[in-house]
Amino acid sequence: MSTVVLSAPSQYIAGVVLLTIVTIEFGGWFLTRIARGAVPMTEFQKNFARAGHAHAGVLVTLSLVCLVLADATALTGALGWIARLGVPVAAVLMSAGFFASSAGREVTRPNRFIGVLWAGAASLAAGVVTLGVGLLAA
Repeated sequence: MSTVVLSAPSQYIAGVVLLTIVTIEFGGWFLTRIARGAVPMTEFQKNFARAGHAHAGVLVTLSLVCLVLADATALTGALGWIARLGVPVAAVLMSAGFFASSAGREVTRPNRFIGVLWAGAASLAAGVVTLGVGLLAA
């Protein structure tokens, strides 16, 4: 049986990522307030709040897996950092994009902050493609 030992960068990033789970928990609590009607929102805003929360949770989990996988590659330098940080950065940007682009009263369509969501999507793509190619080449 082999033992998994994280590199120092992956260990540090994993520690930070794990601490972000507390903010995701807060988001879950906030969603319960929305569901109870304590926070008035349009259907669009409710949908974006759920999407922001879900993307944060899923991508934070994926980012922890990607750190272990990144250490199994030969990626170094900028490519190593992209493989390690692409997904956790996407978790922040995509969830922030959902929340920021639906902020305000009686909002029914995304505002200009929707660009943050797409920046997160680009970060996600860069991270997983770099990591995938790095794993195939290892």
